[in-house]
Amino acid sequence: MSEQTSQVAETARRSVALGLNQGTSGNVSARAPEGFLITPSGRDMTAIDAAEIVPLDMNGAAPAGLKPSSEWRFHRDIYAAFPEARAVVHAHSPFAVALACLRRDIPPFHYMVAMAGGTDIRCASYATFGTQALSDVVITSLQNRSACLMANHGLLAWGRSLHGALALALEVEALCGQYLRACQVGEPVLLSAAEMAEVLEKFKDYGARD
Repeated sequence: MSEQTSQVAETARRSVALGLNQGTSGNVSARAPEGFLITPSGRDMTAIDAAEIVPLDMNGAAPAGLKPSSEWRFHRDIYAAFPEARAVVHAHSPFAVALACLRRDIPPFHYMVAMAGGTDIRCASYATFGTQALSDVVITSLQNRSACLMANHGLLAWGRSLHGALALALEVEALCGQYLRACQVGEPVLLSAAEMAEVLEKFKDYGARD
């Protein structure tokens, strides 16, 4: 097994340990020379090992006997649409799911929203899991962004490494929780376009899209 395959499996297990996923929910992938490596379908994320990671080409073809995550399409399309993307983490984390079920974007209530590359984090329209329709709305919501919510589903984040993608997914989950709590008290005061522009400029040297 390659070191990269082991890293994908380790990141999948860490996504559970860090509270982003549970059971068989969520998936992780990394770009590879001839396509990408992705976690398998229907497998307990706490027990995934390197031997179960599925190599796919950009047509979605897998070796005989290996079944990739049902969400492989949006992983494939992220790698096709964003050349700098080296890894993708998808999660059904509690706060992201709650906000996604409200079908709400995350506005600039906090400057860390800029970690995803823009002045907000969009919520993609609803489409059935595992479909090309879902991948299409995800790619639309990721334009000029490295993370989004998925209506009635969860979150996803891409990065220039598995570490970066996982770290961004954790940040988005934290922002979802903070935004939901703020909304319970009142209407959050949003940062202005000028204030967010200043933050985005600072984040160019901050590693915001690791």
